[in-house]
Amino acid sequence: MARAAALHFVDALGVGLAAAGSSVGAAYREAGRQLANGGPATAFGMTAGAATADAALLNGGLMHSLEFDDTHTASIMHGSSVIAAAALAAGEAQGASGAALLGAYARGWEVLVRFGLAAPGRFHAQGFQATSVAGTLAAALVAADLAGLTEDQSVAALGIALSQSSGVMEFLSNGSSVKSLHSGWAAHGGVLAAMLARAGMTGPETSLEGRWGLFRQFADDEAAAERMRALIGDLGSKWHLPDAAFKFYPCCHYLHPFIEAAGILAERGVRAAGVKAIVCEVPAGAAPVICEPWERALEPATGHAARWSLPIVVAARLVEGKVDLATFEQPASPEVRDLAKRIRWVPLQNARFPERFEAVITCDMAAGASQTVRIDDVDGNHTRPPAPGRVMEKFRANAARALAPGAVDALAQAAQGLASAPDLKVLSRTLRQVKAA
Repeated sequence: MARAAALHFVDALGVGLAAAGSSVGAAYREAGRQLANGGPATAFGMTAGAATADAALLNGGLMHSLEFDDTHTASIMHGSSVIAAAALAAGEAQGASGAALLGAYARGWEVLVRFGLAAPGRFHAQGFQATSVAGTLAAALVAADLAGLTEDQSVAALGIALSQSSGVMEFLSNGSSVKSLHSGWAAHGGVLAAMLARAGMTGPETSLEGRWGLFRQFADDEAAAERMRALIGDLGSKWHLPDAAFKFYPCCHYLHPFIEAAGILAERGVRAAGVKAIVCEVPAGAAPVICEPWERALEPATGHAARWSLPIVVAARLVEGKVDLATFEQPASPEVRDLAKRIRWVPLQNARFPERFEAVITCDMAAGASQTVRIDDVDGNHTRPPAPGRVMEKFRANAARALAPGAVDALAQAAQGLASAPDLKVLSRTLRQVKAA
C-alpha cells in the first residue's frame, strides 16, 4: 500500500507540472501570479509560495487539466488530482513529515473511492462529476487529518465541505477547460473547510446520510449512505488505492482502450487511406461522454475538446501514429477529421463498465477485408498494472515541461524518499525550481 501511494503521488506531481508547462495551464499560471503571496504552500510553475487553499486550487486544477491523472475505474474517481493537491498544500502548511503526508493521502483516497462505490454511477447520472462533489469532503478529511483536528472538528469540516461541493458535467457541451476546476475547487474547498472548522465554524453532522446530504442530493440514492456505512467498516484492512489505474494518454480514460485497439490495427498494417469504415462498440456508461452527440464528437470546438472525442482520437492514432500531449494542443488535422467521418459507434453488449473499461473496434477495409480488435480492460488498470519504471518514465517526461534542468531527477529522488523524510522542505524547494519564463 505504501509503495502504491508513493507511486501515485509522484505521478500526480508530474501531471500537474506538465500542465503548468502547457498552454492548457495558462489560466492557472496567470491566476497563480496573482495569488502568489509568499504563503507556505507550493503552486506548480511558481517560485513564490501561495496561501494553502489557493495552492490546493491551482495544483488540483493543473493535475486534472490534461486528463492525464489517475482514475479508480470502479468508482470513477480521479483521486489524486483532489487528494494529492489537498495533501501537499495542507502538509506544507502544517510542517508535516513525508510519512504523514503519504498517510493522509492514502486514507483520503480510500474514503473517496468508497464514496463512489456506495453510489456507483449515480453522481454522473445526475449530471455531477463524482470526483468533484465527493472530493470536497474527502479533501476536508485529508486536511483535518494533517492539521490534527478533533473528531468533532473533523465532522464539522465534512459538513462545511458539503456546502462547497460542486461540479456539473455541462462542460461537455463544448469541451471547455472548466472541468479541470472541479478537482481544484474540491481540494480548495476541503482545505478551507478544515481551516474553518478549526476556527470554530460548525456544519451539519449528517453530511452523508441527511435529507440534503451528499448521497441524496448529488446521487439521488436513498440507500447509498447505508452502503457507505458498510464500506467504511473495512477501512485500514482493505485497500483500494493499489487498484487505481495510471493513465498513459492525456485524454478521457474511457477512450484509452479504443486508442490501444487502433494501435493494434496499425501494427497489423491498417492505414487510414485503406479504411472503408470503422465501428466502435462502446459501453453504455461511457457513450454520453465520448460519443454524444456524435456531431459534436466529430467536430470538437478545440484541440482540448477532442480529449472527449471517440472518432478524433481513434483517427489520430491511425493517421498520426500516436496520441500524446501534442495531439490536443491544436485542432485535429484535415486528414484526421476525414477518417473520423468514416467512424461510427454502437452499444457494447454485456459491458462490465465501470469495473472495466472495454472496447471493440471492427475495421472494414476498402479492399474487402475486415479486422476486429477487442480490449478487455484499459492498460494501466489493476488487471494490467504497469511496471513502476514506466510510471516514472511518464513522470520524468511530464516534470521536464515545467522544471529547470537537473530539477527533475532531484524531484524524483525527493518524492520517492518521502516515506522517510522528516519534513517536506526538500520536496517543496525542488518543486519550485521552475524553468525561466
